[in-house]
Amino acid sequence: MADHSIVAVFGSMNMDLSVACERMPRAGETVDGSGFITNAGGKGANQAVAAARMGARTCMIGAVGRDTFGDALVAGLQDAGVGVEFVARRDDGETGTATIIRCESDNRIVLSPGANHALAGEDVARALRRLVADELDGDASEFAPAAGGVFIAQGECDLMATAAALSCAHELGFYTIFNPAPACDLPAGAWPAVDLVCPNETECQVLTGILPTDDASCVAALNALLDKGAGAAVITLGGAGSVTLGDGGEPLRMPALSSVVVDTTAAGDTFIGALAAARLEGLPLFECMAAGARASAVTVSRLGAQQSIPTRAEVEHKFGLDGLDVEGEAE
Repeated sequence: MADHSIVAVFGSMNMDLSVACERMPRAGETVDGSGFITNAGGKGANQAVAAARMGARTCMIGAVGRDTFGDALVAGLQDAGVGVEFVARRDDGETGTATIIRCESDNRIVLSPGANHALAGEDVARALRRLVADELDGDASEFAPAAGGVFIAQGECDLMATAAALSCAHELGFYTIFNPAPACDLPAGAWPAVDLVCPNETECQVLTGILPTDDASCVAALNALLDKGAGAAVITLGGAGSVTLGDGGEPLRMPALSSVVVDTTAAGDTFIGALAAARLEGLPLFECMAAGARASAVTVSRLGAQQSIPTRAEVEHKFGLDGLDVEGEAE
C-alpha cells in the first residue's frame, strides 16, 4: 500500500499588507504609520506552510488570481516545500488580500477574499480524489486510502464548499481538522465529518455562546462543540495557551510558552499546522497541542505571517524535545 502520510489543506491564500501604528485610528481619522510590509498569508496557506516547515509532506488546495500577488503566493508555498499542483489560477477574480494594522501586540485585519471564494465543494473533492488516486497509482479501490492523512479547512473560503470538502475528506479516510476562523458555523449535517474542531476563544463564543475564561466555562464550551457532532475539540486561548477535554471530562490545559510577543498574526495558524504535522506522526492530541505551543511561541516573536513561521529545526533548537509542565495529565 502507498504511503498516505500527507497534510492536505483547503483554504485561503492572501497577500498581507501590514502597517504598524501607535494607536488604532478612530472613524474618519488618519494616523501616522511605519514598518509597512507585504507578506504571504491567508489562513490556509499559513497552516500549510507551518505543517511543511514542521516536516510534514503537505499540499495546498486553493485559488489565486492571475496577478502579481498570485505569482508571489504560489512561489512562496513552493519555497516552503508545499505542493501547489491543486492551486488554481483564476481569470474571474483577483488574489485575496488582508490589510493588517499592527498596534503594540494587537492587530486588526480587513479581508478581501477575491479568488478564495472561487472553488466549489466539487472542485476540492476532485482534487482530493485525484490526490488519493495518485497515491494509489490510479487504483482508488475499496478501502479508505487516505487513512493516516490529515485534512485541514478554515472559514475564509466559501462555507458550503468547506462543508462539502470536509465530508469528502472524511469519507476518504483523512483525519479532518476544522478551524472556524473567521468565526463561522457549519451546516448541522457537516459536523460529524469533523474529527477535530479548533477555534480561538472569540470564535468559540460565536459558535457556542460561551466565552471560555475559566475551567468551568472551558469545559462547557468544549462539550458544546462536541455536541455539534465533532469528534474532539481544542480551544486556543492566546496567552493562556490551549485546552481540551480529558477522558474523564476534565480540562487538560497546554500553557503558552514564554516568548517576547512582536506580532500575533500567524500564531493560531502555526499552532494548527504544527498540530497537524504532529498528528501525522501518530502523536496523541495532547502531545500535538504541545507541538503547536512550541511552534507558535516562536512565531509570535517575529514579524509577519508566513515569514514568521519557524522550521522544525528552529523550534527544536529553542525548546528541545522535552515534555512540558502542564495543568492536567496527558492521555
